[in-house]
Amino acid sequence: MTNTNATNFRNHAFEYFNQAIEFNDIINVNTKNGNAIVMSESDYNSLIETLYLNQFPGTVKDIMEGKETKISDCVPSEEVEW
Repeated sequence: MTNTNATNFRNHAFEYFNQAIEFNDIINVNTKNGNAIVMSESDYNSLIETLYLNQFPGTVKDIMEGKETKISDCVPSEEVEW
């Protein structure tokens, strides 16, 4: 995480945006009224999806179990009835 003040951020905004996008850096901008965070859209979308998935009981457990499942134990999609 990179910390900066509002004046420095304003003077170097383009570089900070690139840093957030290219290197997934989180930019913490300090102001007299509080702090603001700048992050890439990709990181933001990932964060929102993680929060969404975590609201359902058992989802994290199911995902962790799924990570340990061998591909050969998975059901081919053409066998699943929707």
